[in-house]
Amino acid sequence: MATKRVSDVQSSAEMASEKKQKQVRVWVDGCFDMVHFGHANAIRQARQMGDYLIVGVHSDEEISKHKGPPVYNEQERYKMVRAIKWVDEVVEDAPYVTTLETLEKYNCDFCVHGDDITVTADGTDTYHLVKAAGKYKECKRTAGVSTTDLVGRMLLVTKSHHERDEEKAVDKNQAGDIGSGSTASSPWTGVSQFLPTSNKIIQFSSGKEPKPGDKIVYVAGAFDLFHLGHLDFLEKAKAEGDFVIVGLHTDPAVNRYKGSNYPIMNLHERTLSVLACRYVSEVVIGAPYAVTADLMDHFKVDVVCHGQTPIMPDVDGADPYAEPKKRNKFKLLDSGCELTTQMIIERIISHRLTYESRNKKKQDKELKILAMLERENSG
Repeated sequence: MATKRVSDVQSSAEMASEKKQKQVRVWVDGCFDMVHFGHANAIRQARQMGDYLIVGVHSDEEISKHKGPPVYNEQERYKMVRAIKWVDEVVEDAPYVTTLETLEKYNCDFCVHGDDITVTADGTDTYHLVKAAGKYKECKRTAGVSTTDLVGRMLLVTKSHHERDEEKAVDKNQAGDIGSGSTASSPWTGVSQFLPTSNKIIQFSSGKEPKPGDKIVYVAGAFDLFHLGHLDFLEKAKAEGDFVIVGLHTDPAVNRYKGSNYPIMNLHERTLSVLACRYVSEVVIGAPYAVTADLMDHFKVDVVCHGQTPIMPDVDGADPYAEPKKRNKFKLLDSGCELTTQMIIERIISHRLTYESRNKKKQDKELKILAMLERENSG
């Protein structure tokens, strides 16, 4: 039988060591305002391009200077991005213009951004330096979702819910100007409909089954406009066991107990938002409002958790948590975070004109760049 020479063994060890040293480190940066599944999808794609993903998040000051005030403050955005399951490391207060010095500082091989354009206050492409150096790669933007679009949806909620006085209500046409009106002609800031596919859900899903002996935790709700309150609650739920299953209520069920135009995000959008969270193991899409015996037996649920929000009775007036309570498997959790979807909407409404102005400026800059690109291509 042939034996390996010492030199062969050494070269194999050197190759293994070299391969280990050649870890591909990827840099992604952005505002990540109202962190949504479009952001998560970009991060997922970037992570697939390498072995280790570092995400730089801009400060409130930088965003306000170049784009206008963010909806979520920097501490909220830092924590939300850290919770996305494909993120290995977060760099706070990342520079708005991505430089080679930044890539070198964090030992990153290249930078990844979506196939849209991000510009500074003076209209400069924020990635021009890394593009010129050949250290820039693109991923596909998720059509049909943007912070601009979500802001527009929230303003429409006010028409029939937040303001009962029609004179005070936000006009539907005005709200449309945020993201879906006739002026929103930029392909990046303009709104297109999100079309869910089974493949997208598979891409976001971990595909893991609970291991024998795992303690199964079940939680249910709307998880609309996934925010810090949801995140802190799910972190607490994860501490209760090993495998967290989130039951997402259908759009009609959410509308029944929330009213108005809720949910702001439809069931498929909410599914992707929750699946992107590192504390979540599985999602039940369109879970029954009442936690039934069948559901608990099927998923072998050990404990059912609920937060501090009021529990609305089922359609027949029954307690939706009667079964887990009967089994002594129900637990109330306090996330310690008071942020709610309602509070985020109130932030938007109170600064409506500011956000309208912000998005119009953003689009105007994008349209100028589009015109310039078209002239270059035609020339």
